[in-house]
Amino acid sequence: MIKERTLEILEEMLLIHSPSKQENKMADYIIQFLENLSAEIYLDHCEDKYGGNTPVIFAKIPGKLEGPGFTLNGHLDVIQPNQNLKIIKEDDIWRSNGTTTLGGDDKAGLAAILSAVEYIVQNNQPHRDLYFIFTPGEEQGMLGAKNIQWDQVHQHFDLAKNIIVVDNAGKADKVAYQAPTCYRFAIEIIGKKAHAGIEPEKGINAIWVASQIINKLPLLRIDQTTTANISQIDADFPNNVVPDRCQFTGEIRTHSDQTAKDILQKYENTIQEFINDYSFEYWCDYPVLQSKDNLTFVNQVIDAYNKVGVQAEAQIIGGGSDANFFAEQGFNAAIIGVGMQQVHTTEEYLEINELHHTTAALIELLTQSYA
Repeated sequence: MIKERTLEILEEMLLIHSPSKQENKMADYIIQFLENLSAEIYLDHCEDKYGGNTPVIFAKIPGKLEGPGFTLNGHLDVIQPNQNLKIIKEDDIWRSNGTTTLGGDDKAGLAAILSAVEYIVQNNQPHRDLYFIFTPGEEQGMLGAKNIQWDQVHQHFDLAKNIIVVDNAGKADKVAYQAPTCYRFAIEIIGKKAHAGIEPEKGINAIWVASQIINKLPLLRIDQTTTANISQIDADFPNNVVPDRCQFTGEIRTHSDQTAKDILQKYENTIQEFINDYSFEYWCDYPVLQSKDNLTFVNQVIDAYNKVGVQAEAQIIGGGSDANFFAEQGFNAAIIGVGMQQVHTTEEYLEINELHHTTAALIELLTQSYA
């Protein structure tokens, strides 16, 4: 029964088009679903800060079991192209027809959450206090989570600090607890214009200088938990002009904020070896995620998986998610998967058995009595 209901919820949500910044119809579905379970709801209208149309949804379903509660999180938006989705069901696999993404990222995560909680409430299963955060704009830089007006949220809910983020790619046998911070940077080299055919020696070619700098920067895999990448170079001049400007941008990901800052300092030192006239800007795109209790909560989640027949293990991942911003607010996150594969592509597919495993594990975790 619960498996059929999970798939019914999943299909209903997949067929709601909800690209980033346009998730209002998906939010309406979630709000109605929670209201049917008598949840208390608060909407944080931070969407104007980034040009969206959908608030962050906060909710609470009070429980009767003693002990700290749980917060559950998933995001409302999907990667484009996703409009006019045609779902292809092949045994244990759901996919699109290849012209769109499936949207299992993160609607499969939402289906696991909603199905598990509906089962618990409708079957009068004793449970801890349950809190929910459903965010828009995750796929475009965690826009919803980044802009939450926490001072206003705390006036309505004192959310549980152990948070389950149902948004991990891959199977249900990994529970992620650590993810990097990401710093982005923009470097502009200022050269000197000259006629490239008549007097090039009077110019300073900003593109050539930038290439010398890039050749000396630590990039790609720097160590086991640190990567860096340059993704864009911008300079556009006529062939007969020595270019006096070249900008290049990129990112650094690492599990240590200090490591990121040390690398950025190396970048600036390298720039100064070649030129004095430049600009160098960097900013933290999202903070680091780490366990706040030496994996006590993560091991509790792993134990719930073990009890439903999944041999799960802790995992360190290389990408950011809403969990990074929740960690900055003191939340202790475990990121779990539902079988999403090849996400962010039109080849995306979902392993249905993995979705059912996570739904069962959530029921076990939230009630400690799943059978």
